[in-house]
Amino acid sequence: MEFKVQRGPLTKQTTEILVLGHYEGEGLLPEVMSIDKAIGGKIREVLSTEEFGGKFLQTLLVRTDRKIASPRLLLLGLGKRAEATLDRIRQAMGRAATQIREMGFRQFATQIHGKGLPRTSVQDLAQAMVEGVVLGLYQFQVYKTDRQIPPKEVRECALIEPDDKKVVEVQMGALRGKLIAEAANYVRDLCNTPSNVVTPSRLAEEAKKIASDYHLRLEVLERADMERLGMGALLGVARGTVEPPKFIVLEYDGAKKKGRPVALIGKSVTFDSGGISLKPAENMEQMKYDMSGGATVLGTMRVAAQLKLPLNIIGVLPATDNMPSGTAMHPGDVLTTLSGKTVEVINTDAEGRLCLADALAYAKRYEPAAMIDLATLTGACVIALGHHAMALFGNDPKLTAQIQKASDETGERVWEMPLWEEYHDQIKSEIADLKNTGGRPGGSITAALFLKQFVGETPWVHLDIAGTSWNGEKPRPYIPKGSTGTGLRLLVQYLANLAKQQKRSRGAI
Repeated sequence: MEFKVQRGPLTKQTTEILVLGHYEGEGLLPEVMSIDKAIGGKIREVLSTEEFGGKFLQTLLVRTDRKIASPRLLLLGLGKRAEATLDRIRQAMGRAATQIREMGFRQFATQIHGKGLPRTSVQDLAQAMVEGVVLGLYQFQVYKTDRQIPPKEVRECALIEPDDKKVVEVQMGALRGKLIAEAANYVRDLCNTPSNVVTPSRLAEEAKKIASDYHLRLEVLERADMERLGMGALLGVARGTVEPPKFIVLEYDGAKKKGRPVALIGKSVTFDSGGISLKPAENMEQMKYDMSGGATVLGTMRVAAQLKLPLNIIGVLPATDNMPSGTAMHPGDVLTTLSGKTVEVINTDAEGRLCLADALAYAKRYEPAAMIDLATLTGACVIALGHHAMALFGNDPKLTAQIQKASDETGERVWEMPLWEEYHDQIKSEIADLKNTGGRPGGSITAALFLKQFVGETPWVHLDIAGTSWNGEKPRPYIPKGSTGTGLRLLVQYLANLAKQQKRSRGAI
């Protein structure tokens, strides 16, 4: 999709449909008044009825009778001004874009919505708007074979900025928003693709392409390499599948000087049957998205390189299937992890933390300044927080605060959960160092505490994305059914903030 930034008054914009924002309970925005006057007061007339009042996400199509360059207007409700945020702007644009597509239009233009938001630049607004459009228009139709009716597509969006001094800012925001949203859609594509296609080997191929396109270093450890290193936890999970496991490591060197990297670790179970502790059949087809954490790391590494972030970043994906078979690990087995700690397997469906145990221990070898893992780890997280927030666990208040800030800025919500030692007794084993599950009570907490045993003193955050990575309900403004791509924008914002922070620190020296 192409995004343009155009100058000039709204009345002169030639497009199939012009999107105009309106705050609930307020008069017309100054830039809309000229349009209303040109079309004979139609907008004021609509506002005087109950047909349209500017409620959040409300829309209404208005014809201009060719009295201005655009033949149609789409009035877009921005809600109450006091409640406006970047994410509500993003949602509004997602709603507008999908409605424009359903009406069959291929192009539209829009004013910059949200001007005047506190501590928000026009670049921020342009980025959020473009993200809303690209994310909202996402469709996964790779396996649709009926092409008699071509899919509806919106191919062009023009952002209108009348102030010549701000055009470059809008262009920069639009480009950034497009790259980030396309990376999130890349994550969605990987997670929506069935697991007979997206195997550990396919993830390794995707990593190879990213490394080639953006000049990253890549290492892919095979089963023999993992055995040599002693990755007994990951290999235990991989015992039941015919798909060769892959341990994928991407390295991006964006900093001018060699410095401690940020390590991103993503759970990459390309299909999770539960193993011998077999899952119920209902909804098991969705377990293709159990590699959402790993896909998010791949997408983040790609966009970090595209944005040329001045950081060193390591991406780690422990990739395997979790299947039942004659060779699969059993409940009661004891595994020796890369760290040397031993784990008694209580439930083979608690496999993600086993994969991450070895991945965290491996990432520590880079002596990272911070480690962040993302994992569709526990059903308990879904029970606790539903589908609108990731669970956040961490051992470092500064890092936790940085992730929270990025969450507030992107609208990808996190909620901090405790890591109190009182819960640790639930994962103590009588025959090994640890058990891989502490039972149902506090299930997401005990899972995070399990991971904490492999982190040491490294600043670390664990994001349980089990509830947010998949939308099995009705679509939301820029979140379709299926894979959501949640977590990528959060990570990119955190990394961008970190880069700015480090630049300021260097400037102060």
